[in-house]
Amino acid sequence: MTDRHDDAACVACRLADGTTSLPGGTLLRTAHWTVEHCVGPLGVGTLIVKPLRHLTGVHELGGEEAAELGPLLGRVTAAVRTVVGAECEQVYVCLWSHKGRVPGHIHFVVQPARTSDIDRYGNVYGPELQMAMFGQGVEPDAGAVEEFCGRVRQVLGEVSAI
Repeated sequence: MTDRHDDAACVACRLADGTTSLPGGTLLRTAHWTVEHCVGPLGVGTLIVKPLRHLTGVHELGGEEAAELGPLLGRVTAAVRTVVGAECEQVYVCLWSHKGRVPGHIHFVVQPARTSDIDRYGNVYGPELQMAMFGQGVEPDAGAVEEFCGRVRQVLGEVSAI
């Protein structure tokens, strides 16, 4: 992992290099990207796809990083849909990179939009669902995260590599 600024200050870098505990561990690592379960209140099954290098914008991606991104997002999204099953109405993919109005380590959030979550939060979806989940602030059960991650690892192993 190269080209990082202050690793100690970046939560995403600390999760990727193992200096901060990561429920579910690393699910997949390519030459330029890592896939992990999301920390925070976005529910069991929400994954993060982030570059190994500390980048604060998509415009900073090198050619090889950019070439890996599309196929990797497709592969991870397919795995989430497979593991969640029929309750998965949609899989959201969005880029986040701000904290306190300061650009941070970019990461793509890959979130299953479950029927039960949409119903539980008042028939909201898309950004409204994510905002409602953050508003409630309920962190997923660590055991459920570990179980989900085990199933995703198995599916990712069955899907052809990028």
